[in-house]
Order: sequence, then structure tokens, then C-alpha cells
Amino acid sequence: MIEAGVGAIPLPPHERTLPAMLQRQAQRGGAQPLLTIHDLSWSHRDTADAAARRAGALHAAGVARGDRVALLCSNRIEFLETFLGCGWLGAVSVPINTASMGPQIEYYLANSGARLLVIEAGFVARLATADLTRTALQAIWVVGDAAGAGSVVGAVHCIAWPLAAQRVEAADVNPGDPLAILYTSGTTGPAKGVICPHAQYYWWGVNSARVLGVHERDVLCTTLPLFHINALNTFAQAIVAGCRVVFVPRFSASGFWAAMQAAEATVVYLLGAMVPILLAQPAGEGERTHRVRVGLGPGVPAAASAAFQARTGVALLEGYGSTETNFTIATAPDSPCAGVMGWLVPGFHARVADENDVELPAGEAGELLLRADEPFAFASGYFGMPDKTVEAWRNLWFHTGDRVVRDADGAFRFIDRIKDAIRRRGENISSYEVEQVLQSHPAVASVAVYPVRSELAEDEVMAALVLADGQRVEPAALVRFCESRLPYFAIPRYIDLLADLPRTENGKVQKYKLRERGVTASTWERPASQAANPRAGGAPR
Repeated sequence: MIEAGVGAIPLPPHERTLPAMLQRQAQRGGAQPLLTIHDLSWSHRDTADAAARRAGALHAAGVARGDRVALLCSNRIEFLETFLGCGWLGAVSVPINTASMGPQIEYYLANSGARLLVIEAGFVARLATADLTRTALQAIWVVGDAAGAGSVVGAVHCIAWPLAAQRVEAADVNPGDPLAILYTSGTTGPAKGVICPHAQYYWWGVNSARVLGVHERDVLCTTLPLFHINALNTFAQAIVAGCRVVFVPRFSASGFWAAMQAAEATVVYLLGAMVPILLAQPAGEGERTHRVRVGLGPGVPAAASAAFQARTGVALLEGYGSTETNFTIATAPDSPCAGVMGWLVPGFHARVADENDVELPAGEAGELLLRADEPFAFASGYFGMPDKTVEAWRNLWFHTGDRVVRDADGAFRFIDRIKDAIRRRGENISSYEVEQVLQSHPAVASVAVYPVRSELAEDEVMAALVLADGQRVEPAALVRFCESRLPYFAIPRYIDLLADLPRTENGKVQKYKLRERGVTASTWERPASQAANPRAGGAPR
């Protein structure tokens, strides 16, 4: 349940659906503003009406309950209107990463079985390299410039985004019915479509609002993309708390604080890479003349978080959640220590386990397993992948794939993605720990550490680094920097100095692209004479 002061009334179990959330807020909030995007604002009543009318347009186009509707669209009102209209109708939204190209779009459409694609005009050209005959697609709605309307792509007709139709009554959906299919990054194989039920979306809003202390006087503001659960969750928080949410089209480091001031934001949402980018900007008056009282910043390095608070006055809360789970672990503004993901949120259970799912004692690293008290607070599985679903949810716990440590006081510390762990010379190496050391070098702006295969059929440590503006450093100097800060076996053998790291739209480093790139002719290699075990008498100088 939401704690007192968060400005929301918990819904009974059977009403934990998107239509019920919208209808309740239409009655409670009425003409009060709910959302703003691209200078267009809706009240709580407007939002419910827009959902009902878009559901009418979808119904008129032949979309029925349970049908999938794909969305390839930036942060604009048509995205939200379609998402809400699908939920109202009982159809299922399938948001697609706007960085996706033809082959990926084809895969998402084929895997989800989407019958309708709502696509922004600027992305239509990408369909040229997608074979739509391999999908179930029957129609394409083009948002924005209607120049592409009337054309045929792979035997599928494109029409301009239709005007909202006569409103239809909300479908009698159940809390466990799917609301959306959100695709994971698929770093180790084909992307998996996470089936997110209505109640999971409700609990995302409830738990996040509780952690952040969101109340009806707040203004939530995010620059993150709507195809991601983070931004969709921001909208859920606004619905359950009865406050206002502003969606900014895209993240701009130079324009961030001006955008927050224009929105009158009180709560902001940032990801790990965004905070160092903001700190690299020249200090300005806008960093102190805003109304922001708190921010959510999962994955932000502790030093960057502290520097951000000192410079802007905004405390960033850490936390843990995934598309498959919920906001399960979080810090608070008065948390006793930095560098942890946080403590377990009420309503969830966590276990740190070995490879056989046996619980490990405090202080010992293992995989984080999660379970929810409330029905449908987690995803229902992976769409069309029953084997992957069983594997991830085996023994009735969701296996996160993250290696963590639970401290004696109950705090959870992130160690590494299990599949990012590196095994070299019989030792397990945390890429995260190596990254933290390299990141602390004053010349380094960002870094990714990952395994590459060696001639001995084991892992070698490789690091890709981006240097800070105006900085120069030789790879050999970086190795010397590591020698007093890392075990000998964890010091990188290979170093690449790059102009930038490959990232997703959300700023997450795509390590699989770096692993695929591997060692190249421009890669620096540590001399073998410097890589010996110091205990064997070959300590590097």
C-alpha cells in the first residue's frame, strides 16, 4: 500500500488495470492538468477521454482485445494516445526502440504477431530493409508528415494517423491481462518480449511513487524515451498519485536545467551515464534556481551522485528494477551509506543464491532472485518463449542474472551482470569493479570492461575507454594506475581508446557490440612481461 502523504488511494485488486486507473483519476482530478508533451496538455478527464476515443479508432480498424499493436515513435502525444487506447480496449502495445533498424523491426513485428504498426514518418524508410511478408502486419498508421501515407510497404498499406473516433466503453480487462510487450536488449541472443500485465504497471506506479514520496502537488519530468519502462512508469506514478507529468522530447545536457525550469519539475529521472554528462557541462545558474526536490538515478556512480547533489542540491535515489520485475530495491534520501542499490521495498522478497538456487549468507556474492507478494506485480513471462520463461522463473523465483551481495544490514550491492563476469587464471573478475577503478582516473570520461577470448581458450580482460575533453593518457599509464588498485589478474590486457562507446537510446553501454568488435589493429596490448603473477616473482614494475 502507498504510505501516507503520497497522495493516492490504493485500488482494490480487481481495479488494478489501466482503464480503472484512468477512470478513477478522471473523477478525482477532473480538469486538473495531468500530462504535457510538445506544448500539448491534457487534464485527467481529457486523458481518459483520449484513451476511449483512440480505442474507438483502433476498434474501427479491426483491432480486438488481445491483438498486438506495435509503436515506433518518439516522445510525442500519439505514442501515449495509442498506448492508452490499447489498454482501454484490451489490446496489447508493443513499443519498439527508436534506434531499431529494418532487421530488428522485422523481428519485433514477427515475434509479437503485431497486426498494426503505428510509426513516426521519419522512421518509415527503415521498413525498406524489413521483410514484412514474414510478419502478421495488416496496416501501418503514419504519424506526423503524411507524405508516406497511401504507399505500400511489403504489401502493407500505409495510411495517415486517423483522427480519434467515437469513444468506446472500457473493456472489462483483468489485472493479469497483458498491457504491453516490452523487448529486452537481447545481448546473448534474440531479444525477449516481456509480457507486462496491467497490475504490474499499476504496481510500478505505486512502488515508485512511494519510494520518491510523490504527491499530488508534484510535477514529474523525464527526458527518457517512452518505449522504455522508466518513462512509462513515470506516467503510472502520475496516475496513481494524481499529479502532473511532463515529457521532454529528448535529453540535452546543455538544455536540461532550462527544460526542468520550464516544466516547473519537482521530480526528475536520470540514468547512470546522464549524470557525468551533466556534470561535464559548465556550471550555470539554472542548476540552483530550479524546483527539483529529488531525482531517481539508478546506476549513477556514488562519486558522481555526491558531486551532483553538492552542485545542484538534488539528491539522487538509487534503486533496482527490471522490465520483468518492479521497483524492488531502493535507497532513501537519508540512507546511511552510498554505493548500494538499497534495501528491499515492502511487498517483495529477495534471495542471493548460488548456481543451484541455494541461499547464500550475507557478504557472499551470488545471483539476485526476486519474488512478489501481490499477484501480477511481475511480468508474466516471455512472449512465445516458454523455455526462456521457465528458465528465468524456475523454482518460483525470478532469476535476474545480476550478481549482488547482501550486506549484514540488509543493503544490496551490485557486483556485475553474471554474463559480464570474466574468468581468468582461475579467478572470477567483476567487470564492474575494473570499470570503477578506471573511471576514477582523472583522464577517463567513460569506460566499459568485457571479456575477449585468449589463445589459451580463457577470458582476457579488455577495456574500451573514452577520454575526457582535452585529456591525453597512454594505455601503459592506465595499467600502472591499476596496479595498486586491482588484483594482478584483473588488470586489462587490452585497451582501446575510442571516441565514444556504443549505447542504447537510454544511455546503456552495449557491451555485446564491443565484444563482437574484439581486438583490432589499433588495440593496445599489455606486454606479457608485465602480466605475471607477482606471487610467482614476476611482479610488473
